[in-house]
Amino acid sequence: MTKIQYEELIAFHPGYYLKRYIENQGITQEELAKRLQTTPKYVSDLVNARINLTDEMALKLSLVCDTSVTMWLNLNQKYIEKKLLIEKRIKLDEECKLAKMLDYKFWSDLGFVKATKNIAEKVEELQRYLKISSLSVLTERDFLVQYRSGVSKIEDIHVMNANAWVQTAINIGTQSEVSPFNKNKLTHAIDEIRGMTVIDPEVFYPRLVELLAECGVALVLLPNLKNSGVNGAVKWLSKDKVVLALNNRRKYADVFWFALFHELGHVLQQRIKLLHVSDPNITNSDENELILKLEKDADDFAQNTLIPKSKYDAFINNNFKKFDKNTVLEFAKEIHLMPGIVVGRLQKDGYLSYQSALNKCKVQYEIGK
Repeated sequence: MTKIQYEELIAFHPGYYLKRYIENQGITQEELAKRLQTTPKYVSDLVNARINLTDEMALKLSLVCDTSVTMWLNLNQKYIEKKLLIEKRIKLDEECKLAKMLDYKFWSDLGFVKATKNIAEKVEELQRYLKISSLSVLTERDFLVQYRSGVSKIEDIHVMNANAWVQTAINIGTQSEVSPFNKNKLTHAIDEIRGMTVIDPEVFYPRLVELLAECGVALVLLPNLKNSGVNGAVKWLSKDKVVLALNNRRKYADVFWFALFHELGHVLQQRIKLLHVSDPNITNSDENELILKLEKDADDFAQNTLIPKSKYDAFINNNFKKFDKNTVLEFAKEIHLMPGIVVGRLQKDGYLSYQSALNKCKVQYEIGK
C-alpha cells in the first residue's frame, strides 16, 4: 500500500511517486527495471510498497529520473516517520479503548496512579503501574488469571479487570515486609486466627496482618474492582514470601472468613509455581485434575477449620436438620465461633434458605478503612 492514511495523517511510500513517474514517462515497469539494472519483480514490489527503498536504489533512481539522491532519501525518511506516527496513533487509540474498560478511579483513589482526565495519560499511568507494555496484555486469558476455553460467557472486560486486580494485589504484596515463610509457624497460628472470628475487625485485623507477616504471608485486602469477579488470590513471590489477597466486595463476615481460610489452605499447599485465583467464572470441566483437587482441598480446609467436621455432623444430626436461633447460638458458643459463620454454612449446605430470619445473625465488616 503506497498510501497509508489514518484520520488526518497520510504517509506516502516512495513507490507512490515512482509509479507516477512511470505513468508520466509512458514506460513499463519492465523497461524501468532494465534501466535500473534490477528485476521487474523488484520494481513491482517497490512501486506497490512491498519493500523499502534502499540507499543504493535511491542513487540509481536519481540517475534514471534526473533527480537528486537527497529527494528520494527525504521521501523515504518522511514516509518512515509518518508511518511510525500513524502506527503510534493507531496503537494509542486502541489502548484508549481498552483503558475505558478499566475503572481508572479504582487506582487513583488508592493513590497508585495520578488523578487525570486525559485518556492518554491514563493509558500511560496504567501501563506503568501494572508493569505491562500494552493494556492488551490484560486481555490474554493465560496471563495471570487462567481462563479456560470452555468458559464462553467470559468477555475481554472481565479478563482485563481480573488480571488487573491480581497484578495490583501482587504490587502491594511485593512492597509488604514479612519474615521468611514458615509453614510450622503458620500451622500453629491457625487456632489464633480462627479465634479472631468473635472479635471486632478493628481489633483483630491489625493483629491478623502482623501474625501472617510473621509467618511469611503478605495479606492484601483490596476493594472490589468492577467486572473483575475475583474473590481472592495466592501468589508466591519466592519460596520465602507469599501474597494472600482478598476482595472486600462481599463484606459479610462469614464470606470473609471462609475466603481467608480457603486462601490459607492454598498457602499451606505450598504450590510455589502456581498462581491460585478464586473466581467462580473460571471453574469448569476444562481445569486439570490437580487444580480441581487443590481447590477442593482448600474448600475442605476452610470448612473443617472453621467448623470441625465431627462437631458439624453431630450438630446436623442432633437437630434433625431443623434449626432456630437458639440452637445456632448455642452451637456457635460451644465451638467458639461467630454465629453468622454457622448460618452461612447451613445456607451453603441447603439447611437454611438465604432468606431465613437467621440472616440477622450474619454481620458485615468494614475492614481496612
